[in-house]
Amino acid sequence: MSFLTRQGFWLPGVSIALFLAGCQSADNETDVPDTEPQVAGMEEQVEAQSEEQMRAWEIAFRRQRLIGDLLYDALRALQQDRLLLPADDNAYSRYQRVLALDPENSLAREGLQEIVRRYLQLAATASRQGRFAAADQYIDRARTVDRNDPAIVAARQALERDRNSGDLVFELDLQQLDAQSENLVQQLAGIADQAVANEAFVWITAPSDEKGRWIYGTMREQANGYRLRGNIELGGFAIIRLRMPDAADDES
Repeated sequence: MSFLTRQGFWLPGVSIALFLAGCQSADNETDVPDTEPQVAGMEEQVEAQSEEQMRAWEIAFRRQRLIGDLLYDALRALQQDRLLLPADDNAYSRYQRVLALDPENSLAREGLQEIVRRYLQLAATASRQGRFAAADQYIDRARTVDRNDPAIVAARQALERDRNSGDLVFELDLQQLDAQSENLVQQLAGIADQAVANEAFVWITAPSDEKGRWIYGTMREQANGYRLRGNIELGGFAIIRLRMPDAADDES
């Protein structure tokens, strides 16, 4: 081993030792971990996840708002009897769109059931008035919405009983009714005669209470004082149905 002497001679061994010590100190510096790139990567990952969650939230929000709008419009259509028609603005198509977005939506399912109930109500009214073809059509439409609803079978049976009741049905001309024409007076006289002969219950459907009372009063005058039993119902038609005694007893 070499040493530096008092006389200033350089001893090689000492120089090598100092060089190795310096190298060791420099190597220790490189062992310190550099974490800054990892932190930056984590921040980018968190930001990407937040943006993805925000997009998912926006999609869910828009979906729920669409469902809410469809349910609102469907209810309005239902209340206005736009059930299956018109084709581009009805309750049924809107409830179906809701179920396409949310197959388990209870409000949409209840809405479809309400459409069936409403059609069967319209069928019952039409049948009572003697409008059997219209009643048949309403029942068919109810079946289009839900062919498995047991109430449809009962409605069809009730319609067939009405259709085969033997009751007489007369549809009046609305223009003649407006004018209270002599031809209509004569027609009402003939209907009154049949009501008296069959002791029938007179079921009158008219566009207004005033017109219904005029029909009944005219028939009563033509019946020569015979007291006609009857009822007046408002509707968009002018129809007289003479219900035979058995059916009339059921009404009373």
